[in-house]
Amino acid sequence: MKMGVLVSDYKLKTDTLDRLKAEKLGLILVANGVYHATIKEGGKPSQLLDKTSNLYVLSEDLQTRGLKDSDVDSRVKVVNYGDVVDLIFNEFEKTVWL
Repeated sequence: MKMGVLVSDYKLKTDTLDRLKAEKLGLILVANGVYHATIKEGGKPSQLLDKTSNLYVLSEDLQTRGLKDSDVDSRVKVVNYGDVVDLIFNEFEKTVWL
């Protein structure tokens, strides 16, 4: 199964993601979840970024928080609302929100 996970919380730990079983896992960082793509704690990027190679961050939520595309980790693709809709309908069979 191909699963897209919308992450809207910066305090989310990886143990929740570890319990999800999917052949393809995509993380879409929205709302406060965008901080996973930009902030380094102790010089290290968020552990969430190590969970999959399918990483996306919503540009509008970055801008709302005063962040720029250039602040985003190079592993994460910056997308807009239309792209998120396309991902949900074309790339993933199931979608969950954490």
